[in-house]
Amino acid sequence: MHFQQTESAGPAAENASSSVKTFSEKSSTLPFGQEINLDSISGPTYLTAQTLVQQVAYALSDKIFAYSAESFDLDVALKHWLKNGEKNALGYQTGISSLETRTGAGSVALGYIFSKDFDLNKRHIPQSIVASSSTLHYLRNTLDQLSLLYSLANPLVAHIAAVDYTSTGLATDYVSSLTLAEDLGFGLVCSPNVFETQHMSLFATLLSSVLPTIHTYDGISVGRETARLVDTLDSSRLYNSYQTVLKAVSEVDKKHSDNEGRVVRLLQAFNDELGGDYKLFDYYGHEEPESVLVVFGTVEASLAVQVANALAKDGDRLGVINVRVYRPFVEEAFIEALPKSTRSVSVLGQVKDEAAVFDPADYSRLYSDVLAALQFSVDRNVEVTDIKYSREQVWTPSNILDVFQQIYGEKTQSEEVRSYVDILDTADVRQYSFWNLDESPAAYAPVALGKLLSSDSSKNVFVRNGHDNLVRGGVLRTDIRNADYTLEAPYSVEQADVTFVGDETLLQEFDILNSVKCDSSVIIRLSGAKDEDIEKKLSPALRKTIVDKDVELFVFDPARSESVAEDPTLEVYLTQLAFLKIAREDLFTSGLAKLAAINGSPELLDKLARELETSLREIEVPVEWASVEEGLQPIQLPSDVSVNSFTAFDRIETEPPTYLKSWTVAAKGLTFKEAYGTETRLRPDLGVKTSVVHVKEHRRLTPLTYDRNIFHIEFDLGNSGLKYAIGEALGIHAENDQDQVEEFIKWYGLDPEEIVEVPSRDDPDLLVNRTVYQSLIQNIDIFGQPPKRFYESLAELASDVNEKKELLTLAGPEGATEFKRRAEVDTITFADILLEFPSAHPAFHDIVRIVNPMKRREYSIASSQHVTPNSVSLLIVTVNWVDPKGRDRFGQATKYLNGLKVGAPVTVSVKPSVMKLPPKTTAPIIMAGLGTGLAPFRAFVQERAYQKQQGHEIGEVLLYMGSRHQREEYLYGEEWEAYQDAGIITLLGRAFSRDQPQKIYIQDRMRQTLTDIRKAYLQDQGSFYLCGPTWPVPDVTEVLQESIEVEHHAKHGKGGKRVDSRREIETLKEAQRYVLEVY
Repeated sequence: MHFQQTESAGPAAENASSSVKTFSEKSSTLPFGQEINLDSISGPTYLTAQTLVQQVAYALSDKIFAYSAESFDLDVALKHWLKNGEKNALGYQTGISSLETRTGAGSVALGYIFSKDFDLNKRHIPQSIVASSSTLHYLRNTLDQLSLLYSLANPLVAHIAAVDYTSTGLATDYVSSLTLAEDLGFGLVCSPNVFETQHMSLFATLLSSVLPTIHTYDGISVGRETARLVDTLDSSRLYNSYQTVLKAVSEVDKKHSDNEGRVVRLLQAFNDELGGDYKLFDYYGHEEPESVLVVFGTVEASLAVQVANALAKDGDRLGVINVRVYRPFVEEAFIEALPKSTRSVSVLGQVKDEAAVFDPADYSRLYSDVLAALQFSVDRNVEVTDIKYSREQVWTPSNILDVFQQIYGEKTQSEEVRSYVDILDTADVRQYSFWNLDESPAAYAPVALGKLLSSDSSKNVFVRNGHDNLVRGGVLRTDIRNADYTLEAPYSVEQADVTFVGDETLLQEFDILNSVKCDSSVIIRLSGAKDEDIEKKLSPALRKTIVDKDVELFVFDPARSESVAEDPTLEVYLTQLAFLKIAREDLFTSGLAKLAAINGSPELLDKLARELETSLREIEVPVEWASVEEGLQPIQLPSDVSVNSFTAFDRIETEPPTYLKSWTVAAKGLTFKEAYGTETRLRPDLGVKTSVVHVKEHRRLTPLTYDRNIFHIEFDLGNSGLKYAIGEALGIHAENDQDQVEEFIKWYGLDPEEIVEVPSRDDPDLLVNRTVYQSLIQNIDIFGQPPKRFYESLAELASDVNEKKELLTLAGPEGATEFKRRAEVDTITFADILLEFPSAHPAFHDIVRIVNPMKRREYSIASSQHVTPNSVSLLIVTVNWVDPKGRDRFGQATKYLNGLKVGAPVTVSVKPSVMKLPPKTTAPIIMAGLGTGLAPFRAFVQERAYQKQQGHEIGEVLLYMGSRHQREEYLYGEEWEAYQDAGIITLLGRAFSRDQPQKIYIQDRMRQTLTDIRKAYLQDQGSFYLCGPTWPVPDVTEVLQESIEVEHHAKHGKGGKRVDSRREIETLKEAQRYVLEVY
């Protein structure tokens, strides 16, 4: 049951007026975070790449379809221009549809372009998509249809910010664009820096007149960095250039050139119009290089070019080719760009994740194109290597230098170059770094300071920031570079002249001084700190670095300002003044009027400037700080934030209501259901549809004397109405062990019958009433493994000083080794920690809040409902081990299942899976299962037997199974042999690795029957499935690639064109003929 809580409206907030100008960042995609009018984009001005992309799209498009996650703000300028009634270059307002990213996301765009009501006079006007790379998966089907009907459609250009979420945060994702462009035949253009973004957006729009085109660019840093552009085209010039280039490309070219020829001609006309020297492939570096690195991507290209030029200047014979236009890939242009002296080519190619980086069978897409171009077009021997990196990789000059060292080895001319390369002339560039908690009132002070610095037209200012919302509730780093010239520096400041640290706790999380310059200044905000306390607040390693780098140390104490003490929101203005006092005293004395026009007021800033004398003081650094106690090892901290958000952490969330209540509360809810909004449900805490089934059979498949307990368990569906399909998984909503729960309740001093009110997992506004005993049995994972945040939460409750200190240590970086040992060796549980630190002893409502909820465990279904309509089967191996204290430990779900008796009820749910049979019954299936990975294949074989019984013709069934010993682990062996005798299974490949001196694995059995695999898989269009652990994936895939290569040679002979077997596997994967379910 649950209670529906009613909401009450609070009083409206009152708006206080003030004469003080307040600066706030509306979006990091806007220049200095501020909205800009469309007609303001012209000539020399400060902009971001994301704003430029939106300007080109708005000026030249009939309609824009925007797919932006709420915090990405990819369309914020578009919405502003539309709201203000701004007209495009065609004389009317561009239509803008801001749409959700979900399945079928592109249907609206497709429907608009091919609508019966569409004005055919607009058929020549481009339509645009503005989105992130995370959207492409959902747009794929729409774009596929569009590419097939493109001759009847408007030109379409998709401006794709290369950014996606991964398990570690935000990642720069080019893989999605590369894959889609190749698979669907789209054009693909990349902007190598912010200064070329407008031109490349325009060129991509022009290219869309030939074929649908993707324009991609870095969406994390460069796309959001504010920079000064000197010659920005306004909407009118954009349109005139667009029309001029289209006219220059003759109708003859369109009719008689292939796409490669058209893009070459188009780029020539583009250069003629803009006076540029853009190439499809740009070469930089030594005039006669021996080694060349090929790159694709914004930051990759910018840094690789600058590092290569710096190394070549020192005599190193290396260079870089930046791929500006990846599709169509004009091989002749690539060969022309490659210097004749080149002996080796390395490709810096992005792949999906770290697993692909270390998978020798996986190659980057860029590598495949470069390899093909060189193999068939170059008469000399050029070695080609693939240097793969994942989407999470963050590039800096240092790790780009590492790449060059990898490909060029010890041939570099200078030892100094090998260790460090500085692509900036730091004598002419002033660099500033600001570190703060994003909840600080001064968090956005540096952006206002950047705006102030930009008022000097003789300087070039660059502002970038990044949020790390997984540290201290949200950390914001902002970097400012101020230079006499235009520069490219798409990475965090590494040699700051002035560094501001807005919270002392950040010094415990980051190695901030790693990125400060020698003889620089550091300002640390320490509220209420006395001079004699400073040393205690700084770690020994930090104090030593301050001395070693000859850093001037300043303490900023806003609490000493009378004005800030009265009104803490004024701290932002005082922070600005503190920075200017140290970094730019000229502006501190003469530039306050300009600052007041941006953030503050003249009167307020004058007053705070006088109070700054007491709030900012220099600390004399004693030479003794250079000495560190012998044997004291410094803690290794990250030197930069890990950008995982574009906005501050949203703290507007209510604490889940969790209370201990008497039985009368639940009784009222049940008695007066309408008043309390009460409903009765089966397991309302679960966010999925559940059913109750009962154990029908529990049969151990391995001998009792064998060390692995693998068992078959079958459930009677009864009248539950549960339906499942072939290949789906059964979710087991397990319960904690009753004896353990009762023991914990007794030790902890709880009343098992007390009512606890907790939020439903499905909807936090719905409150679920349960007893303490029920909650510990079904809801609270009290015997699960605790994360670090549990130690942090427990430390807040601990009354013993030593226990609090130890808990905080375990939750911090210095306790990482011990935490890992506890988790992986001791396998400590939440209950163990509560027992170990008794002074914490959280109340039960706190336990509900800080202990993870129990999760369901899913297992592949080992039966076909056509064959067993009233039951469902699983194949389970019990997970168990002994910890260092000699205690027997078990996997919670498998122990629960193993302990069930016949007739016992179990709560279950069904989850879809990728393991599906081919649509045609005649399509062969090749299955490879290791251990309990055979479960879905039992269902497959049962289903094929059913299909044959129904009179359908069925294809070949090849089953390869692997385990350690036949006598102990021949799982369902008699069934497989019976199906083979009945003609259902046509080949049974059994690999028992330890039954003979030489180990035989599943891939060995497959290689022995390669002829059968070729016939079933390739000649008869079969599907391959692998289920089980991940380790055999590369070996099994290698066998399939061998079959592809052998089959190709058999058809075309050895003199035919080489087949890319890896690419063929990818094609089979996309066609759902290569399916993996591994764990």
